[in-house]
Amino acid sequence: MKNINFEGLGLSFNIDNVLIDFNGVKIYWYAFIIVIGIAICLLLCKKDDGKYNIKYDDVLLLALFLLPISIICARIYFVLFKLDYYINNPLEIFNIRNGGLAIYGGIIGAIVTIVIFCKKKKIKILDMLDYLAPYLALGQCIGRWGNFFNGEAHGSETASLLRMGILENGEYIQVHPTFLYESFCTLILFILLYVRRNKRAYSGELTYIYFFLYGIARAIIEGIRTDSLMLGNLRISQILSIILSISFGSALIYNKYKKVKK
Repeated sequence: MKNINFEGLGLSFNIDNVLIDFNGVKIYWYAFIIVIGIAICLLLCKKDDGKYNIKYDDVLLLALFLLPISIICARIYFVLFKLDYYINNPLEIFNIRNGGLAIYGGIIGAIVTIVIFCKKKKIKILDMLDYLAPYLALGQCIGRWGNFFNGEAHGSETASLLRMGILENGEYIQVHPTFLYESFCTLILFILLYVRRNKRAYSGELTYIYFFLYGIARAIIEGIRTDSLMLGNLRISQILSIILSISFGSALIYNKYKKVKK
C-alpha cells in the first residue's frame, strides 16, 4: 500500500497496485487499466465504421495482431535500453506487472503491423493510420493512469501546485506528476483529432498532427522525468520526440503549402 498526496490540491490516496488477489493469483491495476483503455477505444472505433472506406470488422481483425505485437515491442524497447539490468536478471524481462512498457516501442511495432496488414487487405496505410490516430491518443490518456497506481513515471522534485508527494527509498519527496501531464496532453490531442477526423484535408493529416503535437508534448515532459530511458547522456524518448515533431511538422507545412499553391 502506497500513500500518494497532492498537497497543493488537498488530495490524498492510499494506493495498492494490486486490484484483486484470488488466493495468490493477482490482477494488477496496471494491466486492468490497459485492458479498459483498449476496450473503450475499440468500442468508440465502431462509430467510425466505413470511414475512409475502412470496415470496423477489419479494424477488429487488425487488433488481434496489433495489440499483442505492440505490447511485446513496447517491452522489448524498454528492455533494450535497460540491458545491463536485464542481462543480470533475465527472468524479469517477462515481468511487466510493475510497468516497463515504452510507448514508442509499441508504436513502432504497431506501424509495422499496420503496414503489413494493409498491404494484405489492400487498404490505404495512411487512411488506416488516420482512422486509429485519435484512439491511440485516448488509449495513452487512459493507460498513463497505470503509472499512477505503480507510483512511477514521475518527474523531478517541485513545489508547484500539482506536486505529488510520494515515499521513495524511504524518503518523502514532492515531484512532478508527469504521468498526469501526459494524460492531460493526450486527452486534448484525442479531442482535437476526434473533431478533425470528419474534416481532414488529405490522407495522413491526422497521423501528421498526432506525431507533431505528441512529439512536442513528450519532448517537454521527458525533460523533467527521472526514469527516462538513456543512451549515454541522451534521453532516448526526448530525442525521438524532437525528431518526430520536426519531421511531421514539416510534412504538415509542406501539405499546407501545396494546398495554398493549388
